[in-house]
Amino acid sequence: MIKVTLKGDVREYEAGLSVADVAKSIGAGLYKSACAAKVNGNVCDLRTVLKEDCEVEILTFDDVDGKKAFWHTTSHILAQAVKRLYPAAKLSIGPSIDSGFYYDFDVEKPFTAEDLEAIEKEMKAIVKSGIEISRFELASAEAVKLLEEMQEPYKVELCNEHVDKGENISFYKQAEFTDLCAGPHLMSVAPVKAFKLTNCTGAYWRGDSKNKMLCRVYGISFPKAAQLEEHLAMLEEAKKRDHRKLGKELEIFTLMEEGPGFPFFLPKGMIVKNELINYWREIHRAAGYDEIQTPIMLNRHLWETSGHWYHYKENMYTTVIDDEDFAIKPMNCPGGILVYKTKMHSYRDLPLRMGELGLVHRHELSGALHGLMRVRNFTQDDAHIFMTREQIKDEVKGVVRLIDKVYQQFGFTYHIELSTKPEDSMGSEEDWEVATEALRQSVTELGYDYKVNEGDGAFYGPKLDFHLTDCIGRTWQCGTIQLDFQLPERFELEYVGADGNKHRPIMIHRVVFGSIERFIGILIEHFAGAFPVWLAPVQVKLLPIADRHLDYIYEVEKALEAKGIRCEVDDRNEKIGYKIREAQVKKVPYMVIAGDKDIENGTVAIRSRKEGDIGTMTPEAFVDLIVEKVNSKVIDC
Repeated sequence: MIKVTLKGDVREYEAGLSVADVAKSIGAGLYKSACAAKVNGNVCDLRTVLKEDCEVEILTFDDVDGKKAFWHTTSHILAQAVKRLYPAAKLSIGPSIDSGFYYDFDVEKPFTAEDLEAIEKEMKAIVKSGIEISRFELASAEAVKLLEEMQEPYKVELCNEHVDKGENISFYKQAEFTDLCAGPHLMSVAPVKAFKLTNCTGAYWRGDSKNKMLCRVYGISFPKAAQLEEHLAMLEEAKKRDHRKLGKELEIFTLMEEGPGFPFFLPKGMIVKNELINYWREIHRAAGYDEIQTPIMLNRHLWETSGHWYHYKENMYTTVIDDEDFAIKPMNCPGGILVYKTKMHSYRDLPLRMGELGLVHRHELSGALHGLMRVRNFTQDDAHIFMTREQIKDEVKGVVRLIDKVYQQFGFTYHIELSTKPEDSMGSEEDWEVATEALRQSVTELGYDYKVNEGDGAFYGPKLDFHLTDCIGRTWQCGTIQLDFQLPERFELEYVGADGNKHRPIMIHRVVFGSIERFIGILIEHFAGAFPVWLAPVQVKLLPIADRHLDYIYEVEKALEAKGIRCEVDDRNEKIGYKIREAQVKKVPYMVIAGDKDIENGTVAIRSRKEGDIGTMTPEAFVDLIVEKVNSKVIDC
């Protein structure tokens, strides 16, 4: 007998049963919804046989790794349908991704929209058949032979990489279709009730432009049709909110071929950016941070000491000055460390919180660039906290509270992920354990739930990532808290303790917005371009009905400007209905309209972006209203 621990409940089973059997023993509902499993923390197939005492977690579609298994299985259904309809097609790879799955095919000509419809129809037939999926292994040499017989050259190339390692190679089979794959997969194709092939693009084999261009088919799938309908509706809404489209229409930013991945902010965009920066400075001053600025370029020796030259160089822009290697900074932390080292610190100085709005540059592949969401230079709202070991939890909690305050300010909900030690890491096991446990305890004591993201920490320490959810349900990773024992060691940082001896401080790296540019992109899509009053580039549009009302409107403009309100007069010789529509298209929060009766009564007519006409009031009353909206930073979209 073996002992299997399931969420703290210990059960005994005969050795040799599968994880699927364990799920079935718990209940038919769990077995039916199970997609994959974790055994002792490792994601695996439901077919995995249990031979000794272990901890098991059954993963459903609600779990990230469960979704991956579900989507990976759907990619195989796609490949099976393609092979049935296009037998000459050659298979490449078909992984799950964050937003579904794709499969790359070598075909005579790219698939058309009509081809995708036919492929979807065949996929439905495959799912309806309820084919069971089986797994088998072959020695690498046998695996290569099988794939050669199947005439799958891309699979042969992948398999050949394992021949000298003496590894067994796993395959998955569903009816006539067999694919080289590490898994995990569902037990059968039947649960894939709803799916959609969403796009078809070109992709080079292995991402190398020297290789052949393949046909990549993207898709998404769900256990229920209602989930697919909801997802497709979200995609349609996302198209309307696309920050690239709205950014152009609202004159926020632009991208030019002279600087791919390097955004240009226009005057109205700079207003949004500067308001975010002003807010950042306000809350950081209140939280006890000092602001610094460090150089944009520093020499190779610094980046070697920090470890970035060896762990991150492929993403860095480098140059040579006076026969010495330099790099444009991809992050701010080494510069912040040098600021700390400008003088000896006492334990009385700690915690020392230093914030920086630093412009950083990272080399991203051209295919990965996406508006403001993925760029090559951005403003990182960094801060570094230097502290004693005893101060770790209090400082982490302080940052969590700060991030929570900011996200609530914009109406975001969020979840937290704890990322642990990666394979490519620095430092001792003991330091990593202490750092990871400190982060775990901090969020637990604050009452937050969190997910564990195994092996995804920074190379110098574990981290907490904050994934915010926008108004249409998409998630974005923005805030992060990284606990670092390594860089203070590598840079030999010190402080004088209460005992008069020198000690090593601990360091927190953290951002709230993440990238200000990316955060603006997220806000554009979250608010569909209709920024809250305090962020809006133009807060009030002043609309005279006729030229004879201009002098009165200009007086209202002066009163608003005296209070720092951003306003514009539309003095064009156009009908008032046209001016109102134009202001609505530009997402202006408030319109002030003045005609003969308004001048006679000493009032103005007010129109709200959200509520429409809200009546008349004196200019003084409107000034008070708009000032209160701005100062309270209310979300009134």
